[in-house]
Amino acid sequence: MAHLSDEHLKAAQAVVERVGAYQESAPDRDTAKELRDGLDEAGVSLSDDDLAKLVDAIDDRGVVDVSEVLG
Repeated sequence: MAHLSDEHLKAAQAVVERVGAYQESAPDRDTAKELRDGLDEAGVSLSDDDLAKLVDAIDDRGVVDVSEVLG
């Protein structure tokens, strides 16, 4: 699991909420790219494994809880 500060966890959650909302209305988007771009903008770094977990969760369920998925 990613060891994120509270600030980075909140930023990551905001990105996941934005990307998850996009996925619900435009499923042809590239979730991994959107998520990586958003996390980069927010200054949050995740391992490839953690990114893949979030992508899978978003693709399956839409908006998810970052701490739950990466916990």
